[in-house]
Amino acid sequence: MSKKNYEQRTEELLIPIAEEAGVSIYDVEYVKEGGEWYLRAYIDKPEGVNIGDCETVSRALSDQLDREDFIADAYILEVSSPGLGRALKKDKHLEMSIGREVELKTYKPIGGRKEFSGILQAFDQDTVTIETEGAPVVFTRSDIAVVRLALDF
Repeated sequence: MSKKNYEQRTEELLIPIAEEAGVSIYDVEYVKEGGEWYLRAYIDKPEGVNIGDCETVSRALSDQLDREDFIADAYILEVSSPGLGRALKKDKHLEMSIGREVELKTYKPIGGRKEFSGILQAFDQDTVTIETEGAPVVFTRSDIAVVRLALDF
C-alpha cells in the first residue's frame, strides 16, 4: 500500500469514529519525520476540539487500526486539532475559507517576494486568488508551497 492509500484507508476508518465523537475530519496525513513515521488525524468542530475529543478519537482509532493492521511500518499515531493557522491543503479547506485572511508562500519569488497575505477570493483546479493591497492576485497552484489561515492577534 502507498502513503496515499494509508491516508485514505485511515480516513475511511475514522468517519464513523468522528461522527460518534461529534467532530469532523479535517485531514489525515502519513509522513516521515526524523526517521519516524507519523499517522496524524486532524479533527475539528465549530467550537474547537479539546483534549477529551482528541483522546476519545485517538483511542477508538488506535483500536480500529490495530484490528485492521494494514500499515506495515511502525508509526506514531497523533490526533489533534488542525490549529488556528491551519494549512489549507484540500479544496474543501479552501472552500470553507473563502472571504478569510490567508498567508500564502510560494516556492520561488514572484515579483521579488515569496510570502503574501490577503483575503482568499477564489480557487479552481489550477489557481488560487487572493485580494492583497486592494487588488486580486492569481497564483498558480503548482507555484504555491503552502496556504494557511492568517492568525489574528
